[in-house]
Amino acid sequence: MANGKNSEPDAGLKSLDHYRNKLPPWRYWPRQKLLPLIRYETPYLAWFQGKIRTPALDSYFAFTANLGTHTFFMVFLPFLFWCGHASLGRGMVHLLASGVFFSGFIKDLLCLPRPLSPPLQRITMSGSAALEYGFPSTHSTNAVSVAVYALSLLNSSESTLSPQANIFLQSITYIYVISIVLGRLYCGMHGFFDVTIGSLLGALLAYLQHLFGPLIDEYVLAATGKGVTLVILVILALVRIHPEPVDDCPCFDDSVAFAGVMVGAQVAYWHLAKSTIEDAATFEFTGVGPVRTALRLVIGVLLLFTWRAIMKPFLLRVLPPIFRGLEKLGLILPRRFFTNASQYTTVPSQLKDHEVLPGFSEIPSIITTIRHPRRRAISVGPQSEADAYETLAYREKRRRESLSTGNGASPVRVTDVGGGHSASISEREHPKLSRKQSKLHEYENMMGTGASSMATSVDVGSQEATVPFPAFDPGIGDDEQDVFSQIKQPRVRYDVEVVTKLVVYSGIAWIVMEGAPLLFDQIGLAAK
Repeated sequence: MANGKNSEPDAGLKSLDHYRNKLPPWRYWPRQKLLPLIRYETPYLAWFQGKIRTPALDSYFAFTANLGTHTFFMVFLPFLFWCGHASLGRGMVHLLASGVFFSGFIKDLLCLPRPLSPPLQRITMSGSAALEYGFPSTHSTNAVSVAVYALSLLNSSESTLSPQANIFLQSITYIYVISIVLGRLYCGMHGFFDVTIGSLLGALLAYLQHLFGPLIDEYVLAATGKGVTLVILVILALVRIHPEPVDDCPCFDDSVAFAGVMVGAQVAYWHLAKSTIEDAATFEFTGVGPVRTALRLVIGVLLLFTWRAIMKPFLLRVLPPIFRGLEKLGLILPRRFFTNASQYTTVPSQLKDHEVLPGFSEIPSIITTIRHPRRRAISVGPQSEADAYETLAYREKRRRESLSTGNGASPVRVTDVGGGHSASISEREHPKLSRKQSKLHEYENMMGTGASSMATSVDVGSQEATVPFPAFDPGIGDDEQDVFSQIKQPRVRYDVEVVTKLVVYSGIAWIVMEGAPLLFDQIGLAAK
């Protein structure tokens, strides 16, 4: 399944041994220590979700989750630079780049799954989020880092806002971060552990940015060409040491994209400071006016989309022959799940990708989503390789526990994590013979039962209720191939995509900070 060519799990591997065989001991040991915690909290998450769910909250949390993605920030961060808030924009770029990189680094390092579905139902407007590992929550890292940094600026002595505006912006910030973090739990995408560590990581990054951000800017401003080259090499070295995941997880793609953003941002900031064109990047609303300000934003966004639409297919066409030559010289460092250039002739022009910045063709669907915020997908069952392996591993764990308490014909007994009670499959089949189960018990019994008939996604209209939880069937989906045949198969990825992302997103950062302001100055949209 490494390159999307084979939909079956690796031959000879049982689900419970998949990660033991693929991970080195120093990565496997902490994973196994943390995995029981994720399994333990799953019934409580399902209880929490079931207690407060309504169609209105489904729509609210599914929609606000988009405000915590790096795609949202990539689309709206340029406005800070083009509206006179370059310092705030640089701080946000540093936070988001480090947040996406280090949360993705930890995800691929430990390969911890999301809480099981069922019993959880996953509510989302984005199908790509579930393909990543669960720990830690990148949404929480992004939201908390931005919120903590924004609150530190609002509470600083240098703030020039009126008390009323300050209080209003602080209130919006608190509502924003609570909605994102709580929404990851409500939507069944993450557990308490995921969002807690993700939030702590975000707070730490915001604290470091507040302390060392000005020092980093001063270093770049005073650096020579060699100094900036050293910064670029450090960023590329971090990309190179990004851990190899066991499953085909897109975390690395996001890390590469934001590494490119950091490279372009540092080069643009350094070049602006060293040149005589820095005044082109300044902005004063009174000198520009509302009409020219709106034109700046529209033209700037069009520049970004045009750059990506032209440069990405160009690089995907010219890089493969270069990579084949480098591969013959032994200079290519292969990465799992990326096909080497010697194994393909051309790269498809239209790749179905998990892009940080969407393309022109995706704009209509984005507008439709914004116009219909109640549209969301509700999924029950495994959605990724990590989901499938965790479903099978938990099912196998229950079977082994059953065998350890008796013979193979004994009913499977499941302990109630809430109160220590237990029940068997035979008792569940004959409820009159047993006491009424608690909700926690019912949710725990659903764990490990995900199979093809449960792995469904539906578009929910504004008037429809939530999707009901599936009934427990102890014999469902016993075939391992059945589980894997229903998950979303990752597409083939090509080695040239890594360099392509670095170049494209470096260019995006340069356009935002330097290219677009220069164009604004030339066409009369700068302050005079």
